[in-house]
Formats: sequence, structure tokens, C-alpha cells
Amino acid sequence: MPMTPTCLEVSTAGGRRYPVEIGDGLIARLGTVLDSHGVGRRRIVVSTPAIWRLVAADLEPVAGPHGPVLIPDGERFKHLATVGRIYEALVRLGADRGSTIVAVGGGVVGDVAGFAAATFLRGLDLVQVPTTLLAQVDAAIGGKVGVNHPAGKNLIGAFHPPRAVVIDPEVLATLPRREFRSGLYEVVKYGVIASRELFDTVRRHLRAVFAREPSVLQPLIAACCGIKARIVSQDEHERGPRRVLNFGHTAGHALEAITRYRRFRHGEAVAYGMLAAAAIARARGQLAEAAADELAALLTELGPRPPVADLSARDALDAMRHDKKIVDGQLHLVLPVEIGRTAIVTDVTPAEMEQALRAVGLGP
Repeated sequence: MPMTPTCLEVSTAGGRRYPVEIGDGLIARLGTVLDSHGVGRRRIVVSTPAIWRLVAADLEPVAGPHGPVLIPDGERFKHLATVGRIYEALVRLGADRGSTIVAVGGGVVGDVAGFAAATFLRGLDLVQVPTTLLAQVDAAIGGKVGVNHPAGKNLIGAFHPPRAVVIDPEVLATLPRREFRSGLYEVVKYGVIASRELFDTVRRHLRAVFAREPSVLQPLIAACCGIKARIVSQDEHERGPRRVLNFGHTAGHALEAITRYRRFRHGEAVAYGMLAAAAIARARGQLAEAAADELAALLTELGPRPPVADLSARDALDAMRHDKKIVDGQLHLVLPVEIGRTAIVTDVTPAEMEQALRAVGLGP
């Protein structure tokens, strides 16, 4: 039975609001959906070859006669050279300030195409159409766009809120299990930072979640989007409350950087980061052992993660020195207090972090 679509709103610092529409079949009606939200008629679709093969039949009318701008996918292509390819296409197509970039793909596509939108002609309108679970529950919402630098993840970027976010859970039917699991790690993150109920829902209905049953999956996506919309509306530019969304990302980004973005899916690295943060909180007596064990058990139940025993905790610590969450020389780290609540601290020592990384399996 089809689920009733869900529509949320996110407020921006400039007083504007943008819709997040969630529902099966929205990609097939994307042109009409964008019309309903007042998105300009000159639309330039940015996607990847693999994604475009899956959605071309539905989105060719949106892309128009010139077709989509296709870029390579994967974290190792999330750099300025890929943005440059989009710029070249925009120039060739004669894009102007009335043009809208429609990013169709996972988090990398959304970030790279979004950064191009933020910077070409000092800003074009952007629509996010996320096609992975991770992008649907997290990356597409909030206006963060950017690319990686060899020294660290997302070091080059901007805040550029979209005109709209259109989420179609049906596209997840073809998502490989590993990519789907990567998104589930972010769902667990939302449970830990804000909702015991969400955490328990994942745990109780894991079989149905992996089966991608609409009656379970769409409400799960909507719950994550609702949490992020609320947090981002309070603190769009990450000066306070929004920092809780970085739970697991400090160590996670470091793991991605020291493996040159080739070993981990983003969610997998974040899972290790959540375990490291929980180890610190547990050692400090801030997190009960039972709660830490619950988190570890659920992450294990989701399935296997790439090994880390050959990685150096000290190398990961070095990568963290370039973390974009450092403010005035202090790293803001999110630690769990209980399932559903976290605290932001600035006094975690390198020794504590190294011990936590060793605890989750890294070498010296």
C-alpha cells in the first residue's frame, strides 16, 4: 500500500524556508514537483553515469535536450578538479543566474554539484535529489556543500541551502546492500544524538529495514530528516547545536583521509568514529556500559565493516589536526551521554583519543 508523502520545512539563517518532500514515485514526477515549489524552468541535472542509467527514463524531460552533466562518483573524486568539470559544462551550456542545478545522486554528487552551484556566478539555485540512504537521511539536508583536500575531508566548502530536497525511497531498491548499510550507520547516529525511539526502531525492525519495506523505511527517513531539519533550523552555520550532527565524524573523517578515501564508505568510517567516541565517554564515566554495549551490538548487527588493524592510531590523530571542527585551536568532540542524548566537549586529550582508536581496533 503506497505511503502518504511527507513534507518538512527547513529554515535558513536568511529567513527563507525550503521544503523536504519524501515519498515513493517522486522522481517520476520530478518536473511537476519542482514546478510546484517554484523552481526555475532552466534546469541543469548533475549526476553520475551509473545513477543516470537508472533514472534516465524519468528524468530526461527534466534534463532537457542537452542531457545531464555526468561526473565520476566516489569520495576519491570529491575534489576541485571534478567541480571544474561542472564549471566547464555550465559555461558550455550558457548557464546564467536563472539556472538551477539539480543534483541527482549520493552525497558526493550533492556536495560537489552543490559547491559548483554555490560558487558559479556567485551562486545558482540548487535542488537536491538524493539517491542513497545516507544522502536521503543526512547529506542532502542542511546546505553544507564542498569537496575534500588531501589533508582532510570537506576542508573546502560553503553553506548553500537548496531550493528544495526531493526524496524518493523507491530508488533505494537498487542500492547495493553495502551502500544501504552505510546509510543505516547515519540513521543510528540520529538515534544516539536525538531519539531513543529511532534507535529502538532500527534495532527491532532491522529485517524489514534491510528488506526496504516502505511502511518502515519511509517513516525512518522522515524521522531522520525531521531531526536534522530541527537542528539545522536552530543553527544553520554550525556555531552551536548543529555540532551534535558530527557525532562519529571526527575519527570517521580521519579514517577516510588516511586511507585516501578508498577503503571506507562514509557511514562505515562514521561507525568506527561513533565507537571511538563511546569508548571515550565510557572511560570518563559519562556513558553507562550497558548503553555503550547496546550501540556496539547494533552496529555489529548491521553487518561487517572494513578492517582497521593495519591502520595507525597516531596517523589518524595527525589527520584530526586538520579537522574542520577545530575552533580557536580546540577540537569540539561529540560524546554520547545516553542513547538519545550527547554532550559536546573540548577537553579530550590526544592520549584519550589514541586509546579510544586502539580500543576500536587500530594499531599504534
